[in-house]
Amino acid sequence: MEALVDEEAVAAFADDGAVCLRGVFTDWVDILADGVARNEAEPSRFLNDNGTAGDPGRFWDDYCNWDRIPEFERFAFESGVGRLAATLMGSDTVQLFHDHVLVKEAGAPRHTPWHSDAPYYFVEGPQTVSFWVPLDPVPVESTLRIVKGSHRWDAAVHPVVWATGEGFYDADADAEDGGYRPIPDPDADDDGFEVLEWAVEPGDAVAFHFNVVHGARGTAGLRRAFSLRVVGDDARYVQRSGRTSPPFDGHGMVDGQRLREDWFPHLPV
Repeated sequence: MEALVDEEAVAAFADDGAVCLRGVFTDWVDILADGVARNEAEPSRFLNDNGTAGDPGRFWDDYCNWDRIPEFERFAFESGVGRLAATLMGSDTVQLFHDHVLVKEAGAPRHTPWHSDAPYYFVEGPQTVSFWVPLDPVPVESTLRIVKGSHRWDAAVHPVVWATGEGFYDADADAEDGGYRPIPDPDADDDGFEVLEWAVEPGDAVAFHFNVVHGARGTAGLRRAFSLRVVGDDARYVQRSGRTSPPFDGHGMVDGQRLREDWFPHLPV
């Protein structure tokens, strides 16, 4: 796997906030697909339906299931994803933050809104990475889209509820509150945004920083994706102004603390 993550890929991840890695998890596609099917049949309390009634295809997501879905646990601890993450982040250690399944059925029109993940999370730091692994061929029209370099913006993008577009935190319904910048529209704004997007095959991975702004269009064909989100040495707990997603209720951590290892285990590196 190391041969597939060269210095150029590490530099692209650092500079652009994201990099596409070809074929790194090809051997895990069928295993993860079985896990996604199990997840759909046995959803958690976090399951979200993001579409609207009458949509021709469903868009659902679910997360925090690695400890009850064996296929996800095997991927986290046996696929080498921890070693890959350590190389990209330049970190000696890698902790599992959470898993996330996102499925757009054929014909699902709903866009994944432009957002960054960090404002929803209770963790901050320079060493973070999400791996977005497609389980179906995804053309560029339906793929994950990344705003190049957005992980270095001075202010995070205003977090919203995907299904409604309302402010995620009750106290900051307006983008200006809480120090957030308004959600960009790279397709309409003439502000020099550069969007990275790759047609991908099952087992490829797009690795991106928690702070990077990303989104996706609807899809004509089935688009199943499994994401694993991990953190490195410098990541620390941060208190948000309200609920977080995932919530991880009752964790007992305080500002500046490393994530507790019994809830967020170390992965092999």
